[in-house]
Amino acid sequence: MPGPNTEPKGKQNFLLKLEGLSVYYGGIHALQGIDIEVAEGKIVTLIGANGAGKSTMLNSIAGLVKPAAGKILWNDEEITGHDPRDIVSGGMALIPEGRHVFPNLTVDENLTLGAYIRKDKAGIRQDRERCFRLFPRLKERIRQSAGTLSGGEQQMLAVARGLMSSPKLLMLDEPSLGLAPLVSKMIFEIIIEINKHGTTILLIEQNARAALEIADYAYVLETGRITMQDTGEALLKDDGIRKAYLGE
Repeated sequence: MPGPNTEPKGKQNFLLKLEGLSVYYGGIHALQGIDIEVAEGKIVTLIGANGAGKSTMLNSIAGLVKPAAGKILWNDEEITGHDPRDIVSGGMALIPEGRHVFPNLTVDENLTLGAYIRKDKAGIRQDRERCFRLFPRLKERIRQSAGTLSGGEQQMLAVARGLMSSPKLLMLDEPSLGLAPLVSKMIFEIIIEINKHGTTILLIEQNARAALEIADYAYVLETGRITMQDTGEALLKDDGIRKAYLGE
């Protein structure tokens, strides 16, 4: 069984590294010395029970939560505690749990806000069309208020809005939460498609089976600590993971 010190195999360029990351929420030690590596061009997933610290980790990377200790390295440059705007400008985008689209704005206006840091008008137009190819339903509803969309459509819009910043790393927090199985399946297919076109993915997902099936590499987070790590394929076959997270 792989232990917490198992390292991803082979020579890889790591876009993102967490080294000894610790975060407190009040008196709760939410993350306790987390070490994670996200290789460029890969899909990396983090599974764990509710309250394990998964969202805290993404919020720390995005600059929304300040770590108490440890380092966050982006392309080998430390960005611990940097302003969220600078982190987005550097090439990361976070799709938060719960979607958080702007309900009173149209689909088109939400996408425009996703590109607020950019000045390249031609590139913005290209990425908008790319989003409409990935999510044709959004094009059909381009003038519709985001708050009137279905849950699945809002999740599509949240992902598309994140892509409008042209990220090198797309972080997704529970993208299938609350969605019907067919819509959830479509979201995972689109995540794979986004990755195939060169965007690195860091995925947190309560559907452990679906996450591990698409992951190149995966980590298990339990009460603020990494307890296992290996390829997604290997963890799918692990008896402990199957019992704890796959309902077998």
